[in-house]
Order: sequence, then C-alpha cells, then structure tokens
Amino acid sequence: MATNSPSGLSRLRLILWGMVLVSGIAATLFYLISPPKPAAIGFGSPFSLTATDGSEFTQDDLKGIPSLVFFGYTFCPDVCPTTLTESTGWRATLGLSEDDLRIIFVSVDPDRDTPESIGEYLSAFSSPIIGLTGTDAQIENVKQVFSVFSEKVQDAGASDYLVNHTASVFMLNKDGGFIGTISYEENTQTALSKVQRLVEMD
Repeated sequence: MATNSPSGLSRLRLILWGMVLVSGIAATLFYLISPPKPAAIGFGSPFSLTATDGSEFTQDDLKGIPSLVFFGYTFCPDVCPTTLTESTGWRATLGLSEDDLRIIFVSVDPDRDTPESIGEYLSAFSSPIIGLTGTDAQIENVKQVFSVFSEKVQDAGASDYLVNHTASVFMLNKDGGFIGTISYEENTQTALSKVQRLVEMD
C-alpha cells in the first residue's frame, strides 16, 4: 500500500501532527473564551462569612426565608449596582418585605470590601440587603459552594483593578436549597415570575 512507502509514511505523520496542532489550538481558544470555573463543593456545604454588622454568617443562616444571592463587589461600575437595583425592585413590585425574601450580596473582592464599606455601599439602595465578606480563603470556599467564577483584571497603566465575576442571581428556597438562577438583565416579567414562584414554594 502507498502508506507503507517512505513518502506515504511521511504524509501520514504530517497529517497526524497537523491534527494534534489543530486540537491544541482549539483547546487553547476554548480555555481563553471560557475559563474554567472552580469545582463546586455543593450547595449546603459549610462556609463562614462576616456580615456588615460583624456577625458570622454560615450556610445555616440561608434557611428560614427564601433568598436571592448575588456575588459582586463595591467598586463594580455597572453589573452590580444594576443587579441590586433590579433585585430590590422585584421585591417591591411583588409587595414583599425582607421577611418574605432576603437579598444577599457576597463580595468577591475581600481585599477592598470590608464589612464597613459594604454596609455603606448597600445603604444607597432603597431596600435592606444583607452584605457579606471574609478572608481570601473564606471567599474562595463560598465561591466553590456556589460554583462562582471571579478574577481580577487590570489594564496596563491603570491605577486600580476590576473583577470579572459570575453575574447571575442565585435563587434559594427557605430550606437553603438551590432552585435556579436569574440572568443578568433578564426580562423583567420573567424574573418576577421566577421570584413569585420562589416565595410561594412550600
């Protein structure tokens, strides 16, 4: 057969090496476009954070009242204030109080977000929001519990940094179980329907 000749074997080797090269480039592009998220530990797994009043907040504190949980940071220029404004707006539109539905903000920027600065930031919104932060290790742990991705990004010459992060709102039932998510800037009526179903669950 032709592939048994020296020239045939050379052509076969070139084809195989070409396939390896193409596969490697494709894998690299996929990594750059979709950076891997931390492996999820699982909802309900232990975590410990610090609330804006200095008290400890753990996985057990997620139980009792349905919750909307959002990960962000106080220096966020757009996604975070938009999402928190929408979240408090959903609660108001549905005539709910913080005793019916909690909104929880978890910082992914513990180097800058202290309990005090988060408390001041959240006070600008029209409805109560629970603010949480912690050490680097504590934040990394809770990110894995929720399968949240975040990374610092600093442009050349910039004096400060931004943080890329998961922008979805996590919906938890009164038992602290994961129900679903609300996407960033999701249709208002769709989001309201999701929240309504969440608070009506037994």
